[in-house]
Amino acid sequence: MAVLICGSLAFDTIMTFEGRFADQILAEQLHILNVSFLVPSLRRDFGGCAGNIAYSLNLLGGKALPMATLGSDGGDYLERLMQQGIDTRFVRQVQDTYTAQAMIMTDMDNNQITAFHPGAMMQAHRNRVESSVAHDIRIGIVAPDGREAMLAHAREFHAAGIPFVFDPGQGLPMFSGDELRHFVDLASWVTVNDYEGRMLCERTGLDCAQLSMRVRGLVVTLGAAGCEVWEAGSKTLVPSAPPKQVVDPTGCGDAWRGALLFGLEQGWPLARCAALGNRMGALKVASRGPQNYQLDFVPE
Repeated sequence: MAVLICGSLAFDTIMTFEGRFADQILAEQLHILNVSFLVPSLRRDFGGCAGNIAYSLNLLGGKALPMATLGSDGGDYLERLMQQGIDTRFVRQVQDTYTAQAMIMTDMDNNQITAFHPGAMMQAHRNRVESSVAHDIRIGIVAPDGREAMLAHAREFHAAGIPFVFDPGQGLPMFSGDELRHFVDLASWVTVNDYEGRMLCERTGLDCAQLSMRVRGLVVTLGAAGCEVWEAGSKTLVPSAPPKQVVDPTGCGDAWRGALLFGLEQGWPLARCAALGNRMGALKVASRGPQNYQLDFVPE
């Protein structure tokens, strides 16, 4: 059975600043911010949440079905997906616009500053989760994408009877408290990082225990501290997996989510899914770029 991954496909331009942002940005001068960072290293990677999650899931042996949009410059990305054996039937190429672009700058403490151009992603709502494909799909995910697409795909998953993960990510600020509560009520699982978790609680007026009562499970990832798994109001801390080295955090959350989906599709308990996610995140952080790591263990 397949996992339908609704989210973005993007090109990531990744730059490394060999210093600390905190040493260059004066807090008392933020209202007149005008800074420049020298970035000796620069590379362009395949990225976007749908692409990164599909890469992780595919490595683990799952069947990834990304549902996303590419621009007229997206031919190389489409070819790469097909070369990896990833089914592209739900990837739409939109002419007269660019593929989404993320410009990511990372400092020596792994803090990141990102600028994002949505491009073709703004047409993602044209892709539909139809009930006719439900027989081939076990679960899905609504990951960061165009605002209209995220709203539509959540409704369509629910209408088709396909359980799905709501993963608002960096798209969370686009939605009001009422909209976020509606997402939660439609979803089967919710996953956020600690910062997003605090924002989700603030906007919905619900704490993690209360949110977890409305879904099958809520997971809050904590980076090097592991993650919190909330089910029926109770919290379990799943410890982190130590990486061999810390090279680049870009795409770690998506690698984690690919593992989550793999475990959920297998019918694993949520804590076991999260533990595999921690291993995948540790594997990814030791490699540059969001889709350049290789599996070095057997999923268990």
